[in-house]
Amino acid sequence: MIIENYFENLDVLHLGTTPPHAYFIPFSSESAAKAANPEDRGQSERFFDLCGAWQFRWYENVRLLKDAFWTPDFLRSGFTSVQVPAVWQNYGVDQHQYTNINYPFPYDPPYVPAQNPCGAYLRDFTFSPEPNRRYLLNFEGVDSAFYLWLNGKFVGYSQVSHSTSEFDVTKLLQAGQNTLAVLVLKWCDGSYFEDQDKFRMSGIFREVYLLERPYEGISDFTVTAPVLADGSGEINIEIAFFHQEVPVEGVLLSPEGTEIARQNISKGKLCFSLEQPALWNAEQPALYKLLLVCAEETIPVRVGIRNIEIKDTVVCLNGKAIKFRGVNRHESSAVNGSAVTLDEMKQDLTLMKLHNINAIRTSHYPNAPVFYELCDEMGFYVIDEADQECHGVCTQSCDYAGDTSALLAHDPRFETTILDRVQLLVERDKNHACVVIWSMGNESGYGVNFEKALYWTKQKDSTRLTHYEGASYPAKDYQPDFAPLDLYSKMYAPVQDMITYCENKPDKPFIQCEYVHAMGNSPGDIEDYYQVIEKYDTACGGFVWEWCDHAVYKGTAMNNQPIYCYGGDFGEFPHDGNFCMDGLVFPDRTPHTGLREFKNVQRPLRASFDKSGCTLTLHNIRDFTNASEFAEVHWVLERDGEPVQRGTIAPQELHIEPHGYQSFNLPLQAEEEGHFVLRVETIQHSANGALPAGHLLGVECFDLAKDGTKNLRLQQLQNTPKVAAPPVFEADDTSIIVCGNDFRYEFDPLTGVFRSMTAHNQQLITKPMEYNIWRAPTDNDRYIREKWEEIGYQRMVSRAYAPTCAVEGNDVVIRSRVSLASVARCHSLSLETEWRIAPDGTLTAKLDGARNGILPFLPRFGLRLFLPKEDSACEYFGFGPWESYCDKHQSTFLGKFIADCADMHENYLRPQENSSHFGCDYVLAGNKLLCWADRPFSFNFSRYTQEELTAKAHSYELVPNDSNVLCLDYKMSGIGSNSCGPELLPQYRFDDTQFSYTLHIKPINK
Repeated sequence: MIIENYFENLDVLHLGTTPPHAYFIPFSSESAAKAANPEDRGQSERFFDLCGAWQFRWYENVRLLKDAFWTPDFLRSGFTSVQVPAVWQNYGVDQHQYTNINYPFPYDPPYVPAQNPCGAYLRDFTFSPEPNRRYLLNFEGVDSAFYLWLNGKFVGYSQVSHSTSEFDVTKLLQAGQNTLAVLVLKWCDGSYFEDQDKFRMSGIFREVYLLERPYEGISDFTVTAPVLADGSGEINIEIAFFHQEVPVEGVLLSPEGTEIARQNISKGKLCFSLEQPALWNAEQPALYKLLLVCAEETIPVRVGIRNIEIKDTVVCLNGKAIKFRGVNRHESSAVNGSAVTLDEMKQDLTLMKLHNINAIRTSHYPNAPVFYELCDEMGFYVIDEADQECHGVCTQSCDYAGDTSALLAHDPRFETTILDRVQLLVERDKNHACVVIWSMGNESGYGVNFEKALYWTKQKDSTRLTHYEGASYPAKDYQPDFAPLDLYSKMYAPVQDMITYCENKPDKPFIQCEYVHAMGNSPGDIEDYYQVIEKYDTACGGFVWEWCDHAVYKGTAMNNQPIYCYGGDFGEFPHDGNFCMDGLVFPDRTPHTGLREFKNVQRPLRASFDKSGCTLTLHNIRDFTNASEFAEVHWVLERDGEPVQRGTIAPQELHIEPHGYQSFNLPLQAEEEGHFVLRVETIQHSANGALPAGHLLGVECFDLAKDGTKNLRLQQLQNTPKVAAPPVFEADDTSIIVCGNDFRYEFDPLTGVFRSMTAHNQQLITKPMEYNIWRAPTDNDRYIREKWEEIGYQRMVSRAYAPTCAVEGNDVVIRSRVSLASVARCHSLSLETEWRIAPDGTLTAKLDGARNGILPFLPRFGLRLFLPKEDSACEYFGFGPWESYCDKHQSTFLGKFIADCADMHENYLRPQENSSHFGCDYVLAGNKLLCWADRPFSFNFSRYTQEELTAKAHSYELVPNDSNVLCLDYKMSGIGSNSCGPELLPQYRFDDTQFSYTLHIKPINK
């Protein structure tokens, strides 16, 4: 090789870099710094952007690099123009690879594959350095390690992909043209600590820029802004200098931008006292602006005054108990990969605010520095996580007996590596109000190296909490020390485990750093977790895994569907398939229904309703804000989906302190007849940050139906002219044909269902009806699916025994015993069936089922009908307007909805069961078939069969069926979050061993 092998040398993590320090951008003057928007670095005259067009050449192996491309006389053969920041896989070289746990190379630390790809970058720029100035070259993110030259001179080397590397290039800059040369390696010894659950992408993926600084001036500063015991506040600043102290004046501006104090530095320190400070929290993110004014520059920094602490195992901010209603967020863009833009960050954070999210865990590395400026400003609690994950050690078995989780965590060779990654995190982000918790990393086991990193962190910064879920996996034969950890953190702990912990006098607050795994049609257990988190003060909240689906956008298919690729679509090994498609939003940030579910579970006002006194009680779950400051409450009373009364509770009527309650008497006039539902909506009454006026913050509904009352719309649809003549039938061994006034049905005595149905000169079904227990497995069915398929639930066929047919009164009645079984397997389900055909053609199916109790719970049970493709209209009364399930309907509400079959599909990128509707009174499908049951039921109306959804790997591959598929379910098992969480809770499983289902199907004359 023509370069030194630093990338496998544990003694060389950084060469030529400046010491770690706080992130800041200097400005040329006090007035410029006052006006500056911190997330727009381009406003500063001291900021020189080096992003944009670079020259690039990729090599399959660093050992194939034979020419010193960094020298001034190098002929740039084979180089092409590319944009920086970006990942080189998007330049058309190398391959994308998604792997979750397994290292994408042999486990042989500190060595990486001899076939180590690299990318050579060149950037020419014109510059005029000023005398007596210092010039600092910053790379905010390079994956995984890089060598740097300027004007042919070696500057240095650095690794740690998601942390800033800064180099003092003052002596190497020249007037006129300068050439920057960077060699980036795909792998280095640090890659063993960057085994995060994400696409592996390489290159200069964050900003590159020069900062012009005075030769003598501020090198670093630390801001602490505590709330004192008497309610006053302080802003303390400790300043470090390059070589010698220079005069510094501190200027403090109020959150409104007014100057409120000014003072000079004394012994490297400044201190501002405020008697009645505006405090920072996620709901009211008040920020002061501090200006550090020197003779040659001004450094602005925004300051939030706040305390984060633990009182009696309760996490408190500014003395008040808080809950983290959070998400885990990777830096991910379907178009840009890990090179996420400022606009994409703002889009994410705005969407989070719109969906009642108040906290973010930066899984599993520090985010771009500007991201924290946005979190400070918009109001988010951040768990800031070190660039540290060694998940691949879990798959090792060599040279070690037992759990291998702590192979690197306890290896003394990697003590410096682990400490370095934590120090880079803490030093860079220490001045951000949003950062309330330091996390040592993720899934790397626990050993003495992490203990030392935790103790260093507590010594460096006692103003924040510490977190590390990996402490659950200590090194073998080692007595772990948990003293420097402030939180007891778990992933995907079942609801009952949380209850058990909170009720057994714990010594630390409980936090779910990952929970309710949001993969595909998911999550289905948010409300269950919410109830536990709200009940126990010790449970401080959780962070959904995760925010967005990771994918690589590859254009559109012939059917105009977007092509999103995931693990395995690039021919890579190893890979973990679609396990990266596990977010609350699609790759383009379109919300999943799971995001709507999470939003509504976390709605800021919760309601309860006492029917007897028509009393609505509102509970404010916000931690700092009176309801009158944000809410207006609208209520509507509906009968059978039509509004009959409306009302508003104005902001001035709301006097609900944080965590408080207030009751209101509603003048409801519900009549006896009809299905009455009270819907309550919380509306943002005036614009506030990302929240526009009129934004829906939350909704809930109360079913006021009285026993025995019927849905009047259903009755209206049921009421057709009476038909006097009873139907007649003909029967033989292969068919039972029932004919009546304007209808003809053919029953199959071998399968126990109807083969064809026509009425009013219209074809009602296009192929035989089916008993149905299968659903296209959701991602959360990934484990139970194996059992389902072993039993053969996906290929069940029905067999009828000894069918009988007779006229009883005015009806024809067909009875039989039916079994459902698959090839090579015994019966899974036995039915006693009765089909009653009325003179007007109404079918009434009474199905008494007995499930084989030793088999796994059923995905569903019901009937499947195939309707003509042109019959696509749908009206229903149930939980809508989007998909709903027994454990996933908090964001929906009871009402009457009208939709088209084509619009009822939720287009998950890996196809699966979707768009069922729970708790229905009726469905009118295709304006032809009216269906209802003797109890609320579920239905699905889709262009796709469950077989098609099961078979296809990508949404763009789906082919609509020739018929519209109507599933009428007695019950559908819940959704849960078992793709990476606990098993589906028992109350949501269809594990009844005995059940009875009475379903009615009536033809309607269009």
